[in-house]
Amino acid sequence: MIRALLQPVIVAALAAALTGCLFQDKIESFVGPTMGSTYTVKYVAGSGAADKAQLWRDTESILADIDKQLSTYRSDSDIEIFNALPAGECMAMPEGVRELVLAGQQLSDESNGAFDLTIEPLLNLWGFGPQGKGERVPTADEIAAAREDVGHRYLKVSGEQLCKERAVQVDFNSIAAGYAVDRVAAMLESAGVSSYLVEITGELKARGLKPDGASWRIAIEAPKDNERVAQRIVELDGLAVSTSGDYRNYFERDGIRYSHTLDPQTGAPINHHLAAVTVVDPSTLRADGLSTVLMVMGPERGLAFATERNVAAFFVIREGQEFLSKSTEAFDELFGGGAEQ
Repeated sequence: MIRALLQPVIVAALAAALTGCLFQDKIESFVGPTMGSTYTVKYVAGSGAADKAQLWRDTESILADIDKQLSTYRSDSDIEIFNALPAGECMAMPEGVRELVLAGQQLSDESNGAFDLTIEPLLNLWGFGPQGKGERVPTADEIAAAREDVGHRYLKVSGEQLCKERAVQVDFNSIAAGYAVDRVAAMLESAGVSSYLVEITGELKARGLKPDGASWRIAIEAPKDNERVAQRIVELDGLAVSTSGDYRNYFERDGIRYSHTLDPQTGAPINHHLAAVTVVDPSTLRADGLSTVLMVMGPERGLAFATERNVAAFFVIREGQEFLSKSTEAFDELFGGGAEQ
């Protein structure tokens, strides 16, 4: 299965299902395992929607399809077969794989290399990837050698084929969950569901209103190592939320903290004061990718990047033992001052 590189840092503030005679419609839900974590689907079961069993089966089918295409934890997945090919080879790929490669290329171009789908050799070297042999601090020479086969520029989509100029290995963990949310949300809408909240490994999207007329509300976590505390509550309708952070995903050696988030341009873990960043966007795929981009860039460069591109982003920055929050104008336009927990 696909395992998320980052543990989810968003928790959904979901109300219990409404019952009784006050409302004709009610909230239905189902959950399951996926990508090394879990998924949750909640939706308003209106008269025009497909039945719950069918929606559950369709969701499981989508997630199984994504696992078969994108998982770096099974040798028979499409991307792992491609990863095993030598330089100069091409392979026919499903539309979803090609779509994600092109999305990754766009994010890489926009961010001047802060995002890169081909960093699997580096992830493995540090012990974070599917072939990693335990967390370790590699030497500068080992990092330089691994970077020889890292670079989105070595990938090319040609018709229905994916080609590699170098022996690159592709890892979709930075955008796979967001892509999965979008796929499930599109299925729900095509099945007649007009109000839903879909969450997969912490990435989520919501649309419509609950039977009592309230919006779907989610909590953005405060960065605390040993507990989950809501820092901001936001209401969503047609929007997706993704958070990246390093405050739970790290290891320590000789008193130094090493984040699981790698900077593709250095081949090493990020080293700055940004603890977490949340991105809101109509596309969960793009929100997922942009949260990684901003996390790699750090507080100053990331805030400038998000402001310039009108990205709705919320930053949590370490200031000694405290945390400082900053948000972009696009985020404030959507949520104002926000509702505090």
